[in-house]
Amino acid sequence: MPVYTLYIISLADTWHKLKGRFTTGVFITLPITVILVAVILNPLTKDMFYIDENFVYTRGSMFWVAYICALSYVGFGLFYIIKCRELFRTSHFISMLVIYPLTLSAVAIQCVLPMWIVELFFTSVAVVIVAITIQRPEELVDMVTELGKHGAYADAMKKNFVNQKEVGIILINITNYSSVASMLGYDLSAKLLKIVANKLAVINKDMKVYAGLYYLDRGGFRVVVNKNNWDKIDKMAEAINTELKNSVIISQLELNIMAHVCVAYCPTDIPDFKTLISFGTELSSSVPYSGNVLKASDIIANRAFKLNNEIDNIIDDALANRRFSVYYQPIFSVEKGRFISAEALLRLHDEKFGFIPPDVFITAAEKSGAIHRIGDYVLEEVCHFISGDEFKELGLDYIEINLSVAQCMQTDLADKVLQIMNKYGVTPDKINLEITETAASYAQNVMVNNLEKLTQAGISFSLDDYGTGYSNIKSVASLPISIVKLDKTFVDEENNPRMWIVLKNTIKMLKDMDMSIVVEGVENAELAKKFAELDCEFIQGYYYSKPVPKSDFITFMKNSAS
Repeated sequence: MPVYTLYIISLADTWHKLKGRFTTGVFITLPITVILVAVILNPLTKDMFYIDENFVYTRGSMFWVAYICALSYVGFGLFYIIKCRELFRTSHFISMLVIYPLTLSAVAIQCVLPMWIVELFFTSVAVVIVAITIQRPEELVDMVTELGKHGAYADAMKKNFVNQKEVGIILINITNYSSVASMLGYDLSAKLLKIVANKLAVINKDMKVYAGLYYLDRGGFRVVVNKNNWDKIDKMAEAINTELKNSVIISQLELNIMAHVCVAYCPTDIPDFKTLISFGTELSSSVPYSGNVLKASDIIANRAFKLNNEIDNIIDDALANRRFSVYYQPIFSVEKGRFISAEALLRLHDEKFGFIPPDVFITAAEKSGAIHRIGDYVLEEVCHFISGDEFKELGLDYIEINLSVAQCMQTDLADKVLQIMNKYGVTPDKINLEITETAASYAQNVMVNNLEKLTQAGISFSLDDYGTGYSNIKSVASLPISIVKLDKTFVDEENNPRMWIVLKNTIKMLKDMDMSIVVEGVENAELAKKFAELDCEFIQGYYYSKPVPKSDFITFMKNSAS
């Protein structure tokens, strides 16, 4: 029981909280001291146990003292496990409690039947249960790198934050891991990870930092340093950064590793577990590679990081308080010589961060699942606009609404769209839904079923951002698409002869497939004329108008008609 109590404290990682607490120290050490003294004096007193004349082990008159001392540890251990239950997984929590009923049952049996020496056997069974549920090597140690696994790192960090234990972390993300791994294959990638892990282990040993080393998958390593070694953390980070810059030879291939190395202090720099995981995940994408050791405090002070850290709350607040705004950008018909439609675009202005780019909040919304509520909001706003008298006066044929990849994969998308349209009495010919080329490349059954159901209801579809995604001609041809929107990258390459050849042939191919073409990003009259001469039906861009709020759009349309 004394040893098990120490194990519980270690598993909870709360030794730093007990240091300097005299009462707790006495409570932990006094019972075991009494037992040790009694056992040491036993050859003289025979109060604890003795061997009788028949060579039989017999308990002495004071043996109950051992039970009293052990019972104090039982009480303390139970109290500590329950008090710290939030630090343990449910399965671990239950396993840690098992030892107590087993031990108490064994004591009861042995008290009634002293000759049945079962206490140690029951204790061994309890220890085996702990070993196979809590101390499982395959759950704690990565078999390739022999460093702690992601789960072990997560458990340790959660405990640190709950216990308010100060630690320093060196975050290491191999930025080019995906490209290197795809080139090497599994076996050689594993060899590379092992080499990096060995480098970290050698530096850790040579500098006597005694840090915890972890591998989190996909080229992410973490070095966790206790506060008493913080004076070495900067030097260790520099050593790691320098070592990782050295080329690595694997199977006669010379590889150069690009790694973001960043020093963070918790909870000073990073206040909670969720932020820590998010920070580590976004480190490589949010901070350009410089080759220098980074400081989390500097990164966190950056507006972009603060925004990424708070974006989920900003989106929830914007949905709850209607802070999103739908803007409209007119689309010009070359044949009719007037604006015949418009694209609905979502904008977000936050009181703290100001204007937030769509690629920031849309990406975050897709990760959190808020994209579905945002999609419903946009559709509601557009349908409400179309159902009003102002829209009818503008003479527009339809409004284009973007659908994200996540929305296309929603099983009830078609039903939801039709339900909102019916709510406002909007006919299918007034709505054109845009899917990106990336979404088209998925071509999953759920998405195809949604598109077919909405097409049968009379809704048309556009393929947005054509030329930037990964779709092939087969997937484009197989989907019910009537309009293709050429991405702005085509426009930007107008002075590239080869790109212009590609563009001409792309337009011819799409026209042969009986698809209409919208050119996006046109910013001057010369470009508008060139694309009109290429037989592109529609032109969209700043040459005509940037995306504007509904009131400004209505004014623009009325002025353009007069």
